[in-house]
Amino acid sequence: MKKLTLMRHAKSGYGDRAERDFDRVLNARGERAALAVGRGMRRARAQFDRVIASDAARVAGTVAMVERGLGRSLGADWDRRLYLATAPTLLDIIHAQPATVDHLLLVGHNPGLEDLVLKLVPESADDSIRAAIYEKLPTGSVVELAVEGDDWAAVTTARLLRFTRPVDLDPDLAPDADGD
Repeated sequence: MKKLTLMRHAKSGYGDRAERDFDRVLNARGERAALAVGRGMRRARAQFDRVIASDAARVAGTVAMVERGLGRSLGADWDRRLYLATAPTLLDIIHAQPATVDHLLLVGHNPGLEDLVLKLVPESADDSIRAAIYEKLPTGSVVELAVEGDDWAAVTTARLLRFTRPVDLDPDLAPDADGD
């Protein structure tokens, strides 16, 4: 069994409206959330064989704060294809992974990450985790999936293992008035 972990970048700011979307950085709550996620990964002893991340500023900031909370580098490979990637693009990236990668972490953006989860995880009447992700994949959230087999190129379905939102790690990270 292989594991696929997906992380949406933490909360970013919209301060200067002239700023390009690509260049938006984390706001203070986003920094705290990514730090909490990193600490949660450290407690869970998370180990990734490969980390691929969008090269957008808010993702780079998320990775940096996760690393700070984790206490070590993730050794991320920065890939422009993840910037605002659709689910099919993300799946192409997953399918291209070598068999030596047992646990892959992708750090990117919505709606692509959410759409990918909903595409890979079959609908079932009693799946409250899938329903929560369908409702919203908040910024800073992490979804861990199990995929069967040893061939990433054959991945078409997955099983949800865990869905962690920053607020699950620290109640002070509850969404603010802007809804995210």
